[in-house]
Amino acid sequence: MTFSLIICTYMRPKPLLKLLQSVQEQTLYPDEILIVDGSVNDQTQLVIKDHHFQNLNSFLVSSEDRGLTKQRNFGITRVGNDMEVVCFLDDDTILEKDYFEQLINTYKLHPLALGVGGYICNETKWEFVGGKYHPKINEFYFDGWKRKDGSRFVLRKKLRLDSDCPPGFSSLFSHGRSVGFLPPSDKIYEVEQLMGGVSSFKKIVFERFQFSTYFEGYGLYEDADFCLRVAKTGKLYLNTKAKLNHYHEASGRPNQYQYGKMVVRNGWYVWRVKNPSPNAADFLKWHAITLLLTIIRFSNTFTTTKPKEPFTEAIGRTIGWWSLIFSKPNKKNENN
Repeated sequence: MTFSLIICTYMRPKPLLKLLQSVQEQTLYPDEILIVDGSVNDQTQLVIKDHHFQNLNSFLVSSEDRGLTKQRNFGITRVGNDMEVVCFLDDDTILEKDYFEQLINTYKLHPLALGVGGYICNETKWEFVGGKYHPKINEFYFDGWKRKDGSRFVLRKKLRLDSDCPPGFSSLFSHGRSVGFLPPSDKIYEVEQLMGGVSSFKKIVFERFQFSTYFEGYGLYEDADFCLRVAKTGKLYLNTKAKLNHYHEASGRPNQYQYGKMVVRNGWYVWRVKNPSPNAADFLKWHAITLLLTIIRFSNTFTTTKPKEPFTEAIGRTIGWWSLIFSKPNKKNENN
């Protein structure tokens, strides 16, 4: 299958170069690479010019096309007519050598797939324990594998507010477990959400769907919104054999206050994409979990060496939650 790779970047020339070098070593190389650069200087363009990468085209976009969702939509309109699959990668990832080979092979194994995601393998330590294991309260267990569970999930379990869906699926009260909670089993799992920066979709998907421009700038949860809409029309999968590393480059990210505010407001938006008319129980659970996570971030102020970061994020979450009373996010119909 012919496939295009779109990399949206912003002020990260060195991480982007490392990613492109890992792309260069792939057992299956992209038929087209599109760099959509939203930087406000020419450093990224200079790095690209100093190194030769086959099939690469780079675009330095103006302010009107800057921001993750806008840059993705910009790149999609420039994908070649003969491409069958469009892949997306964050600019701070590095690929295992057979990443694209495994990713594209998933479409052959599952011909009805509309999208396939890759698997981030450097963020979590997993242990295989078999099928008869009974996890402790501070452990998460799935498909024969266990990992340490975060304190927020442990508390949610105790309060009976944990997700009632498998990883990669969103419950009717949202706040589910991402595909990051799928184990390194080398299996392919059906999901309804993919991480946007390690995803791919058949090109025909973009004849109907685009990334919502509601998610401006950094675009937190833009991938959840897009995938939930696509998943209503077909199947999405995550292939844990398509491995890559994610290094969470600090540059280009919003400040903690804005991030906290986005977590709540964008989270509300995505919740209503999944469940436009929640019942009373789902309504109460979404707000209860949102407030619980805000309280936890406030408490982190006293347990970290950098107290300013969790405190300002918690303030942002608080303001974001109160703002829902007076100004709810305007959900857009971008299904076509």
